[in-house]
Amino acid sequence: MSDFDIPYNKPAVVGDEMAYMQDAVARGRISGDGEYSKRCHALLREMLGAAKVLLTTNCTHALDMTGLLLDLKPGDEVILPSFTFVSTANAYALRGARPVFADIRPDTLNLDEAQLESLVTPRTRAIVPVHYAGVGCEMDAILDVARRHDLEVIEDNAHGLLGTYRGRLLGSFGSMSTLSFHETKNFTCGEGGALVINGERFAERAEIVREKGTNRAKFFRGEVDRYTWVDLGSSFLPSDLLAAYLLAQLEKRQQVQARRLAQWDRYDGELAEWASEHGVRLPVVPPHCVHPAHIFYLLFPSLEVRQRFIGHLKERRILAVSHYVPLNISEHGRKLGGLQRCPVSEDVADRLVRLPLYYDLSADEQSRVIEAVRSFHGA
Repeated sequence: MSDFDIPYNKPAVVGDEMAYMQDAVARGRISGDGEYSKRCHALLREMLGAAKVLLTTNCTHALDMTGLLLDLKPGDEVILPSFTFVSTANAYALRGARPVFADIRPDTLNLDEAQLESLVTPRTRAIVPVHYAGVGCEMDAILDVARRHDLEVIEDNAHGLLGTYRGRLLGSFGSMSTLSFHETKNFTCGEGGALVINGERFAERAEIVREKGTNRAKFFRGEVDRYTWVDLGSSFLPSDLLAAYLLAQLEKRQQVQARRLAQWDRYDGELAEWASEHGVRLPVVPPHCVHPAHIFYLLFPSLEVRQRFIGHLKERRILAVSHYVPLNISEHGRKLGGLQRCPVSEDVADRLVRLPLYYDLSADEQSRVIEAVRSFHGA
């Protein structure tokens, strides 16, 4: 049993998850790429307008696939924000590439596009923007730098499914993007992810990399008479049981999003005055961005105040949590990235806290969170 009446996150059943999982078992096929995987692929392609979408065991593995598909080698460099999860860097470091950590904008907490030009070297191969909290990075500027230096853009869109930048879906700008279906995400199957491929250039090889480096998918389509090892790869396929759970969630996406957006908007409206009075900053969403209500965070004046606030909520049996330790100051990040400084990332990481936001959060529970926040005067 949780120590908290209101946890930070609670995975939900929103539709036919259990029925679909039972059906998958009854079909006698619960390994990867069964009936429900195929239905998820088709639905996600339709939702995103992508050339190909491939489910993966998690977003980490989708990122790993991009490192393989880019044929990265030791000495290559990949630019990514320091304020992100370690998977964004691991995917490229595992191929021998050096992660080059960019600082973030103080408003959206996204990669600071104004720094990109100064970070590009002859060894740079790719830029990996992360759409923090589902708010779009400044993709026009990022793509301009990428075009001028002949670089790939890979979007880490773990937070941003269904978010948009200037009317265009996040994840549709780069040659590839990645999704997360971890239990903390808007749509979940516990652990899961997807690689989204925009255009045909990487489509066929991605299928091979995902199937352990074999042309197994071609074999099952009757395109070859047997399958064999043709490239580097690994086993990135999730069980069809997970795909069954995920499909039911995606089918209810409008319902899920409506509830999450209502919760996000309520926090934003009812905490604005308190935040202004106490020197606390709420999330910034530029007018040309539409976010999917993935995270609602508060930025406190200092680490000490942030920690007292978390303790204040814990006393009321409510769990609020911090977020990333910047990769540039992590133990392994210092080894790989050198002594890069990212002052905005380092400052924000000490002051940020995320409030509970999930499908089953009731209006009464959210009222309790809001009341607890307003009763904190330590800022």
